[in-house]
Amino acid sequence: VQLVESGGGLVQAGGSLRLSCAASGNTASIAAMGWYRQASGKQRELVAMPTPGTDDTYYTDSVKGRFTIFRDRSKSTLYLQMNSLKPEDTAVYYCNARRDHLGVLLDYWGQGTQVTVSS
Repeated sequence: VQLVESGGGLVQAGGSLRLSCAASGNTASIAAMGWYRQASGKQRELVAMPTPGTDDTYYTDSVKGRFTIFRDRSKSTLYLQMNSLKPEDTAVYYCNARRDHLGVLLDYWGQGTQVTVSS
């Protein structure tokens, strides 16, 4: 599985960005996809991920009501719509795909896309 993110950039506080993650390869075996981010000097954190097999979606508390994750299965693409951006959203955003290989969960990562929010 290969993942390529796009859509990052520089935006003023209050603005919006939409990140995209195009998946290729053995996409039929992907069990779950989500978005993580890593700010400078901090650990990578999970931002949003639909819960497989349910209608639920996890969002980290700081983005609830502002970010929306959705997936276009026909295009094997995952999106993250980010509204009302804040300077604290500044980070490298990574797309993650989890694949079930013979009962073992394997994680795949994109190269990351930088999001910078100016105050």
